[in-house]
Amino acid sequence: MTQKTHMRREIDDIPHVLTRLLSEGGEAIVGAAAALRSLEPNFIATVARGSSDHAATYLKYACELLLGVPVASIGPSVASVYGAELTINNAACIGISQSGQSPDIVDLMRTAGRKGATTIAITNDSQAPLAQASQYVLPLLAGPELSVAATKTFVASLVSGLALLARWKGDAELIAAINRLPDCLAQAAAIDWPDLRAKIVGGGGMYVLGRGLSFAVSNEAALKFKETCQIHAESFSSAEVLHGPVSVVGEGFPVLALVSRDATEPGIVEVCDQLAARGAAVFATSDKVQQANRLEFVPTGHPLTDPVSLIVTFYAFVERLARQRGGNPDQPRHLKKVTETI
Repeated sequence: MTQKTHMRREIDDIPHVLTRLLSEGGEAIVGAAAALRSLEPNFIATVARGSSDHAATYLKYACELLLGVPVASIGPSVASVYGAELTINNAACIGISQSGQSPDIVDLMRTAGRKGATTIAITNDSQAPLAQASQYVLPLLAGPELSVAATKTFVASLVSGLALLARWKGDAELIAAINRLPDCLAQAAAIDWPDLRAKIVGGGGMYVLGRGLSFAVSNEAALKFKETCQIHAESFSSAEVLHGPVSVVGEGFPVLALVSRDATEPGIVEVCDQLAARGAAVFATSDKVQQANRLEFVPTGHPLTDPVSLIVTFYAFVERLARQRGGNPDQPRHLKKVTETI
């Protein structure tokens, strides 16, 4: 029997991480949500890089849809390299970092706090510099993550941010959907996409599509293709791919569409079928496609939580793909676990 990779063990651990996050971490989430409710911020700023920035994109769409509060991503170099100080009073600033170590993110959070923003850290290390620079800390409680490719910390970041918004609004339906996630994600991790693996196992380039909330996880999927498989995957919104990017699409060109059960589904399905009609090999997590290939998925019962299920199934898939291509998903070439940028 082949020994499990660290990445696979950490994917399997995701339901347990979320159970711990929602129980042991619940008090911190409720406290930060109360602060946001009291503040009534004009806008939310996010500060993150890499996978954490994809989590911030998810948080952006969820916050704007759920609460009507606009969210903008701030480049960390604004503070660390350029030394600029932003007008950010009566706002909240959320820093997301698995390690909580990167000096540029920490610098911007300190600057935001000094300029009057309410600062909230989402991190797996509650003693890290990011946590110390923030007024509120939402610990991910994911335990050590040994694989270079983040999986359980990314999912915990999504759920921590979403739970914060749900508690802020007091949305009982969403809170119930979040509490169901551990069971849903255990099912999602058991799914395989063998037909998609067969199509791209020897390939070097492809597109990943999403829109709205699922665009955040398509960005994450494209990064993981690069990290673990050395496949040059590009992520596009389905609203953009038929402009310039479609010129690259030829006969058999692989496209993965991560489709949620929400208002974006009909539009993404239409794009998928158009690309398939042009000869692309399109695979989509939707039962509504006609010409594209359908991929199995686990619905979560709420449009805001569906992308979380999709990324867990993708993680299980890409770990298998990396091994099938002869790689080691735990130690991708040229990469290390923590990258500290200034």
